[in-house]
Amino acid sequence: MTDRWVKLRDTAHRLYAKTPEVEAIPVMLIALIAAGIWVFIEIADEVIEGESRAFDEWLMLSLRSPDDHANPLGPAWLEETARDITAFGSTFALIFISLVVFFWLLMTKRPHAALLLSIALIGGTLLNNGLKFLFDRPRPDLVAHGTEVFTLSFPSSHAMMSATVYLTLGVMVMRYSSALRLKIYAMSVAILLAVLVGVSRVYLGVHWPTDVVAGWAVGAVWASACWLFILWLQRRGQVEKSPVTKNSPV
Repeated sequence: MTDRWVKLRDTAHRLYAKTPEVEAIPVMLIALIAAGIWVFIEIADEVIEGESRAFDEWLMLSLRSPDDHANPLGPAWLEETARDITAFGSTFALIFISLVVFFWLLMTKRPHAALLLSIALIGGTLLNNGLKFLFDRPRPDLVAHGTEVFTLSFPSSHAMMSATVYLTLGVMVMRYSSALRLKIYAMSVAILLAVLVGVSRVYLGVHWPTDVVAGWAVGAVWASACWLFILWLQRRGQVEKSPVTKNSPV
């Protein structure tokens, strides 16, 4: 490890340790919620007015072979990999992962974390279905679909629910991890999974790009709102506090 990296790490840890966590996190979450809502409203307005069509078509076609729009760019294995990745955002995968973690949290006597996960999954599903019904946007008809689809298009449920569930799980790992590097790693993996799932939906031709970005925005908003809710309960003494402290070593 170089001296420069050690200095950067120590500086980051000192700043992190001096930050008043109870105050800083709610402010950060409120800012993220406001930003996410703004992004979603802007995209929804473009979609309703039809002004997003040109961008959606351009980006989707840029991922397709110029000679045959039915074929995504890249070798055959890449399309198969995209199908594998998109499965991480499927209803079965998210419910299965959530149930595994849910019962583990109950068995380790962490009911407030189990509650947060339940609210994130059930509430996020209801919110996504409500938005799909409200906007009633058809699936893309520009290219052949690379996988089967059964619901409406806007916002992308894969993008939204993967962001909701994986970000919530990332938050839980952060709460029960003592080292800053572990917290950063957990949230980085969660964000990476949500991004890969969303990109795979566009690559497979089953969602417009704006569907995915809107899904990410709403998913981030909902996950942040759930986190804010659990912090509120924690302040009221209705849930136990995180078992680790901020000042643990990096």
